[in-house]
Amino acid sequence: QAIDDLIQGGLGGTPFAGNFGGSGTLLQQIAQGAPSDVFVSADQETMDKAEKGGFLIPGSRMDLVGSSLVLITPLKTALISGIADLKSARVQRIGMGNPNSVPAGRYAKAVLEKQGLWETLAPKCVMGISVKQALEYVMRGEVEAGFVFASDAVAAKDRVRVAAEIPTVTPIVYPVAVVSGSRHQTEALAFVRFLQSKESQTILAKYGFKSP
Repeated sequence: QAIDDLIQGGLGGTPFAGNFGGSGTLLQQIAQGAPSDVFVSADQETMDKAEKGGFLIPGSRMDLVGSSLVLITPLKTALISGIADLKSARVQRIGMGNPNSVPAGRYAKAVLEKQGLWETLAPKCVMGISVKQALEYVMRGEVEAGFVFASDAVAAKDRVRVAAEIPTVTPIVYPVAVVSGSRHQTEALAFVRFLQSKESQTILAKYGFKSP
């Protein structure tokens, strides 16, 4: 919904098609020549790879929004209030994005490693190909808890409960840039400039994002 609101504000009548997969997967698709105009990554690492690979228009990259990592449970589950509770035998499955390709998963793994819990909890983790899949695991009650971004929890507030906001090892920032292979560079650059506006940031804040 946030994207729909941004499109209405920043693109007017320009047609738009979105692909909302994991950041690593999207970069692979761009590298393989998939038609793309604007790339938004949920972490700096993936955008760094895109920039080093020559997939971005120089100078078009900017920090779009910030976010936070949250630990969520199915709506009616109240047995979990923080990371320490994940060690309990009551928790058999934890949903998270695959750290190899999903930024939310990398942030979660880094937190668990810092707290010395990764080796203990890794066998319980059910890896998704995106943070959205991790969210779906929780919404369907297939896992007792999961790590997602705050904006994901806001979008599913009627189906999940936020047990705790988890401080991350590095700040969560979403960068955006225009893809070098874009066939609509003028429109793409205009849209990225719009994303810097107060109007855009107000829309994003409504859906659980923060200033970068």
